[in-house]
Amino acid sequence: MRQKVYHIMLALAMTAISATAQTTTSEVLLETTAGNIRIALYDETPQHRDNFLKLVKMNVYDSLLFHRVIKDFMIQSGDINSKHAQPGQLLGTGDFDYTQEPEFRLPQLFHRRGVVAMAREGDDVNPEMRSSACQFYIVWGRVLDDKKLNQIQERLDSTTQGRVKLTPEMMATYKTVGGTPHLDGQYTVFGEVTEGMDIVDCIQQQPTDKYARPLEDIRILKAIVTKDYRRP
Repeated sequence: MRQKVYHIMLALAMTAISATAQTTTSEVLLETTAGNIRIALYDETPQHRDNFLKLVKMNVYDSLLFHRVIKDFMIQSGDINSKHAQPGQLLGTGDFDYTQEPEFRLPQLFHRRGVVAMAREGDDVNPEMRSSACQFYIVWGRVLDDKKLNQIQERLDSTTQGRVKLTPEMMATYKTVGGTPHLDGQYTVFGEVTEGMDIVDCIQQQPTDKYARPLEDIRILKAIVTKDYRRP
């Protein structure tokens, strides 16, 4: 992912998935120039949850840009070089000097629309699929039909040596909610947007340059921990 790399049925489907698939006891609010996005962090991915909470409390995300935005795919932030980036400056490589072990939790946690996942360097330099320290993305994706999902499964069979299989439940979600199934089992999903998907939609539709950076800066003004699992 790094460059060093709605309708009543849809709302009900997302509510049902969120309520049954995972537990969330921590929450972060992103106040952005486009509006607020609230993110719940999964207890099933404790390393990524704790790392994200730590960085938010350190004010790492304050003033960072959404530096990579691809329509019908995702919006990405967390490049630490983006805080003072000049117009047109190529971004995507700013990170800290550590990575995180992957916490894949298939089929429970997958790339449906609205989830939050950690970016990483490509397989050629990162065969262990370790996550970035700080760069993350929010999934938008597309609603897919059976033909497209079967094609994606064939691609997954090749890229993951048959390790990743889309279950009937996952496929049903991709056909109603949408998402990016070709990333499943290769990037760690660690949270979900609980408020502000309209803001995510607005951001993912913004015009960008050839490097997928929005032509008009969209910035995280402040990230705030609003709920911490370690507090009663």
